[in-house]
Amino acid sequence: MKPTLLILAAGIGSRYGGVKQMDEIGPSGESIIDYSIFDAIRAGFGKVVFVLNPKIEKDFKDIYEPRLNGKIKTDYVLQEVSAVPDGVSINSERIKPWGTGHAVLVAKNVINEPFAVINADDFYGKNAFELISNFMHEKGNNSSEYGMVGYKLSNTLSENGSVSRGVCQTDKGYLTDVVERTSIINQGSKIVFEENNIKHDIDANSVVSMNFWGFTPLFFDQLEKDFRIFIANNADNIKAEFYIPSVANDLIKKNEAEITMLTSNDKWFGVTYKDDKETTIKRVKDLVDKGIYPTNIWS
Repeated sequence: MKPTLLILAAGIGSRYGGVKQMDEIGPSGESIIDYSIFDAIRAGFGKVVFVLNPKIEKDFKDIYEPRLNGKIKTDYVLQEVSAVPDGVSINSERIKPWGTGHAVLVAKNVINEPFAVINADDFYGKNAFELISNFMHEKGNNSSEYGMVGYKLSNTLSENGSVSRGVCQTDKGYLTDVVERTSIINQGSKIVFEENNIKHDIDANSVVSMNFWGFTPLFFDQLEKDFRIFIANNADNIKAEFYIPSVANDLIKKNEAEITMLTSNDKWFGVTYKDDKETTIKRVKDLVDKGIYPTNIWS
């Protein structure tokens, strides 16, 4: 059974200033999404599911359906405030969805096989897809052993501003915790993060999460259970967010899942800030020049 790739593409970046997931960064007009799907296909994935904001649905399909037709199966789901499990009551003042955990949950009815989850605006690299694909090919649909691809912190920083990263803690190859660190930035010869307005050093070789996960369909049931609890506990908090790492941490602590840590040696890059686009274009060109990607990946 071939795994499915679930791409979280519903965000409209406020810091970036536009719909960055459709921006052209390749020599033949490819977006970061194109490269992720290309890497997934050659790693053995059989389907891609997109989680979209209704505002971009038509434009998105107009771009990607012609490109992907005949290359991989596609499906689409919308992340809306109304997309909640039966019986869940939500605060009428809530105007936006609940983050990455909710984005995965809305795909429950269209995925019936092991699947990977990625962000639309992150360039993960060929090695990452090979790692997660090899891992998931060994898992059955009811396995509670999941995987996560991590990256060395020094390979994930932006040249144009600070970033937030989930720093991974492991034991014997298994993830034990993801600790969120904010305002991470290069400062001279060291990397620092900020907490309570105080700067702290952080090891450049720390492994961090870039939201690249491997799950089986069992995760949807666990996710829905946690989402129901989350909504009940945050009935009056209209800005509360439901994130994948929080659910993963909860499952680990309850011994309801194991998450294998897979570390990629690739250099991650993405478009958090508008100025990141120029750097991303240069890095993609370097990969094309090295023969890792063709000049036109869909030709």
